[in-house]
Amino acid sequence: MYLSILWHHHQPIYRQPESRHYLLPYVNYHLTKNYYPMACLAEETGFPCLFNLEPCLLEQIEDYTQGLAEDSFQRALEKEPEKLTSEEINQLRRFLPAEAAGKNLSRQELQLAVLHSLFPPLLEPETQASEDKDWLLWKQRETQKKVIPLYKKLSLAGQVELTSSAYYHPLLPLIVDLSVNSEPLEPALPFRYPEDAAGQVKKGRTFFKSIFALDPAGFWPPEGGISQEVAEIIAKADFSYTISDENILWKSLKRTPEWRLLGQAYACHNLTVFFRDRELSDLISFEYQRWETKEAVDHLEAKLSQRRKMIEDQGIIVIALDGENPWAGYRHNGVPFLRELYSRLKKKDWLTPILLRDYLKLKPAASEIELVPGTWLGNFSRWVGHPAKNAAWEKLASVRQKCGQSEAIFIAEGSDWFWWFGEPGLVEFESLFASYLREAEKSAPEGPKVV
Repeated sequence: MYLSILWHHHQPIYRQPESRHYLLPYVNYHLTKNYYPMACLAEETGFPCLFNLEPCLLEQIEDYTQGLAEDSFQRALEKEPEKLTSEEINQLRRFLPAEAAGKNLSRQELQLAVLHSLFPPLLEPETQASEDKDWLLWKQRETQKKVIPLYKKLSLAGQVELTSSAYYHPLLPLIVDLSVNSEPLEPALPFRYPEDAAGQVKKGRTFFKSIFALDPAGFWPPEGGISQEVAEIIAKADFSYTISDENILWKSLKRTPEWRLLGQAYACHNLTVFFRDRELSDLISFEYQRWETKEAVDHLEAKLSQRRKMIEDQGIIVIALDGENPWAGYRHNGVPFLRELYSRLKKKDWLTPILLRDYLKLKPAASEIELVPGTWLGNFSRWVGHPAKNAAWEKLASVRQKCGQSEAIFIAEGSDWFWWFGEPGLVEFESLFASYLREAEKSAPEGPKVV
């Protein structure tokens, strides 16, 4: 049996239009804490991982590594401790590791604790002993500069496979035609722009190639969002395969789950489609952080062994999940778990970890499939249907109709805004969405009107 594991790295655009200022610091935060360690662990263990690096994330990483990004989190880390404002202190406290969150720390101790948390201790132990803030800030900058070169080196060596995506993480089926959503409460204005979906896919591929000097075979559809029309767009952009969630497989086949059917690839519009194993992906995402490392890996190994008995010869299981957020809940940022997982799975004589581009050479798609529209959650209710989400779609539809296609429209089409609309306390997302609609409206004769 073959196994492929894909880690999805993504952050939406946090940079304000025509500015170097980032409203939220999560690209900065994850660079040293997660993106670099994930590549280091793949290199250390020799495990053949797949990484999905979203183009708009790569763009923002370049901003930070080239000194073009500014954010309040970084300013608070660099500031003289005695000059920190109460707002800056509260911001830093939000990034404290759990073991330090309840402690009464001085301002200097607070800065050091946050800086220490940016480096997984088992990978870079020298950072944990240092009380030299200037050295830690230098280490942060130098580590950030290593991220893209390390992924590129591992990719060119054939150890990992890098996949691309639509540039600004749009939920492609809804961009192609918002009416594909089956929720009872729909936005009043239609939104139907397949040319935008195709444009974002093409733009993402072009930018990806400019960074890594390679043509990606694989495409991760944002939010696992797929449909017949989206598959055709991906295929026309010269991608070989894509991945979505198994719930779309069962809906498309109109049958109950069966491991034999999950363990194979399918063809749609000259595109190979793999479907991830939701149970195994979710166990790593949400459950194993509460387990001891050995017990978690034992459990996952047993689950894989069960599947081996139920799928066809040379079948494949695909695990695909967020490569950033799960690790905050794991001991030592997930390093012991991933080390044990990778080393254990490589030693099994009944299991072959493999890159998906290599698997396609061994066993092409088994049969054709007509895809039912959906996402990794199943339906589209997280992005449309709520009054606040529908209002945002209506604003986007109005500006897109009036102003046409533009970079600002592409950014406003990102799925993250719609995911969070209707949730309390995320004013930065509302502000960024509105600012990019205003940016798009600058080309309209009447001038900016979006509020």
